[in-house]
Amino acid sequence: MARKKSNAQRCENALRAFALGFPEAHEDFPWGERVVKVRKKVFVFMGHPGGGLTLSVKLPESQTVALMLPFTEPTGYGLGNSGWITARFSEAERPPEDMLREWIEESYRAVAPKKLVALVSIDTPRKPKTARAKK
Repeated sequence: MARKKSNAQRCENALRAFALGFPEAHEDFPWGERVVKVRKKVFVFMGHPGGGLTLSVKLPESQTVALMLPFTEPTGYGLGNSGWITARFSEAERPPEDMLREWIEESYRAVAPKKLVALVSIDTPRKPKTARAKK
């Protein structure tokens, strides 16, 4: 019998699809870790240690406020000094998906080339690459 997905795993799947909906976004697995890149630059690190969710994003505008939350910390390896934060959630927690989507978009805008950022409308929801447009 298949094991039921946790809230964190369901959230990770939804956030992954959201991130892949940005122009030229693609998934990669450097260092054995899931990342979403635009061209060759990472804008989201994702992991699920122990069934939970770990997400790292670059937040040049909202880093200070994000770091006030109990589930965040500056990203290691010196990335925190460049505006990167890491959010960690246990398997049982329900991550704040809407806020994490905003963070992913901010990270994309911080990392992507200006030409690609210009293609992203503030009011347009992202669609996963697998979604087909309705006629």
